[in-house]
Amino acid sequence: MKKLYLIGGTMGVGKTTTCQVLKTKLDKIVFLDGDWCWDMHPFVVNKETKKLVLNNICTLLNNDIKCNTFENIIFCWVMHEQSIIDDILSRLDLNDVKVIAISLVCQKEALEKRIQKDIDQGIRKSDVLKRSIERMEMYQKLDTYKIDVSYKTVEEVVNEIMKVGVKND
Repeated sequence: MKKLYLIGGTMGVGKTTTCQVLKTKLDKIVFLDGDWCWDMHPFVVNKETKKLVLNNICTLLNNDIKCNTFENIIFCWVMHEQSIIDDILSRLDLNDVKVIAISLVCQKEALEKRIQKDIDQGIRKSDVLKRSIERMEMYQKLDTYKIDVSYKTVEEVVNEIMKVGVKND
C-alpha cells in the first residue's frame, strides 16, 4: 500500500525543509511542494489561479499515485482549513493509498524568530509574519496529527513523522 504524507503548516514553520530531509529517509519517494504550483510572476491570487493551482496539484498527485515506481508520496502546502485537505483528497484516486495527514505547529515566539530570520535574509517579505501568526490557531482545528516543531531539530521532526507513518501501517 502506498503512503501519501500530507504535511501542512503555516508559512515559515519548516514544511519544505522538513520534507526535503524526509524524502532522503523514505524509499521509493516523490515530493511535491504546493508552492511550486504558485510560482508565477506577477503573483496573482484570484478565483481562476486558485482553481488552476488546485487542479495542477491534484493532477500531479494522481500521476504520482498511479506511478508504480513510488511507494511514498510527500505533499506539503499551507493547508490551514479542513476544506482544503478534503477538497484535495476528494480529487485523488486513493485506492490502496494510506493518507497520513500531519500539521507542523509552532509556538508564536519560535515562529516569529524563524520568519524574522527569513525576512532578514530576503527570503520572505515582512507581511508574511502577520499572516502566518494569524493562521496558527487554525491548524489546531484540523483532523491531522500535530507535531510541535518549536524547539525540535529537523531530524527530530522527521523521525516523528516516520513513526506516525509506521504506526499507520
